[in-house]
Amino acid sequence: MVWLVGIIMFCANLASVIVYTYGGVYLKKMGFASMNVGLIEGLAEGTSNIMKLVSGVLSDAFRRRKVLMMIGYGTIVIARYLLALWSMFAIPVVMARIMERIGNGVQAAPRSALVGDISPPKRIGACYGLKRSLATLGSFTGAAVALLIMFMTHNNYRILFAFTVIPTTIGFILLLIKVKEPHQIKHAAVLSGIPSYAPKYRPKFNKANVKLLGGTFWKLMTVNFIFLLARMGETFLVMYGRYTFHLDESLLPTVMMVFNVSWSLSSYPVGLIADKMNRYWLLCLGMGTLILSDFVLSTANGLVAFYFGIMLWGIQYGTTQNIFLSLISEIVPENLRGTGLGIYWITCTIATIVCDTTMGRIIDCYDSMRAAFITSGCVSVLGLMSLIVIMGYKIRSPNK
Repeated sequence: MVWLVGIIMFCANLASVIVYTYGGVYLKKMGFASMNVGLIEGLAEGTSNIMKLVSGVLSDAFRRRKVLMMIGYGTIVIARYLLALWSMFAIPVVMARIMERIGNGVQAAPRSALVGDISPPKRIGACYGLKRSLATLGSFTGAAVALLIMFMTHNNYRILFAFTVIPTTIGFILLLIKVKEPHQIKHAAVLSGIPSYAPKYRPKFNKANVKLLGGTFWKLMTVNFIFLLARMGETFLVMYGRYTFHLDESLLPTVMMVFNVSWSLSSYPVGLIADKMNRYWLLCLGMGTLILSDFVLSTANGLVAFYFGIMLWGIQYGTTQNIFLSLISEIVPENLRGTGLGIYWITCTIATIVCDTTMGRIIDCYDSMRAAFITSGCVSVLGLMSLIVIMGYKIRSPNK
């Protein structure tokens, strides 16, 4: 079942990376400033993460992961058709981007919770890593397809955006026909200090449930928030290659190809390693990788260094996101797993909006994208320090 969920994510990401790669550049061609592009990306991701919280809570309350996944994925399909038909106008492009992220938000938390529900207790890190590897492999494939389409059509954006309808529709059909919800959860939260509900009890939405998530969960969310203030959207990576290193439009997908292949190749091995050692040490490693990536990108004077920095950016994704998700599944009661994942995404929302808008403003003020990576590196150091200070006592306990 984890493989099936991963294949569906493969289809979804194959399409979304095409829009993500060219969305910022396309809006810039329409006259949008970098700050406005950053604001749109931040709002799109923010809206997505708000829906992740809502859908996560609902999936816990009603124990219906698949229904919410279908609603979310259906919204993505509609957004793809909207973009394919009206890509010549700025407003439909922005609307399609926001709708796509709303759909992704609705299905993301139930999907992650479903993986947690069906994963064997000793393989939860590996299962999340497998799901993420398949998803990022889809992103890599999408970038490669975008490269081919742009080359064959002489940079025809309408044909490129129209193609995204195909894999999205295939993924929706697979979800509709093949995905089955488990009759019972495979395992409880192995590290939660909060007792689980009786098997036949279905918790209703109650704000008091937030307290049951535990102090460790909220410390983890604090670290996550600080860390994500440093991690700007990948749209800025593409824009960096285009406007600083004068990368041809037809070659822009290579940025996402390098990013996603490094993310994909690192996700599953990190998941396997995380099941056998302290996850917090790997989280430190992931944050350190972002710092190194920011340094390489801010000092890059050629395409080799630029792509090396992009590779490091992908590796830190493959490390940190897997660790955050697997830790949440371990420390939160299984009856509140969707709620915990939803709060994780809403934390990402606020940080994403602040980060992308601020980075866009910095780029406009200094007329240099290097300034944004320097800022990102400084904030990354603060994130690593917060992990050491706030979660330090956990690092001393290898089984927590």
